[in-house]
Amino acid sequence: MKTIPSINLPIIKNGKISNEVLSEITSNKKVVIFGVPGAFTPTCSEKHVPSFLKYSNELKDKGVDDIYCISVNDVFVMKAWLASFANGNLINGIADGNSEFAKKMDILADYSGNCMGNRCKRFALIAENNSIIDFNIEE
Repeated sequence: MKTIPSINLPIIKNGKISNEVLSEITSNKKVVIFGVPGAFTPTCSEKHVPSFLKYSNELKDKGVDDIYCISVNDVFVMKAWLASFANGNLINGIADGNSEFAKKMDILADYSGNCMGNRCKRFALIAENNSIIDFNIEE
């Protein structure tokens, strides 16, 4: 069974940035983490983030403590992107600027054909106490 990796990454929560060990902030919690290729990209901005924002209360009603969006972008881009949504504070951001998470989870994809370099595949996972119980990766 895969687990949430113990890597130090910039986290954006309520517009504030802090460097945290991912496995520590997700420990003893039920979390949803979804990943997108890039902040401010059309599909991610128009479909993916809005759907998680729309259903955030329903996820919380099902026992989810925190919702995270991760992308291979720097922390300043992720912060600005979440701030661009009226209710963007309902989810937390993870800036995987060096692709550490994407590499550890084996979800790094080459988007060079779109001049984007290596990025995270689209995915969603549910983890309880760092054990990933559901992991869906877009084909």
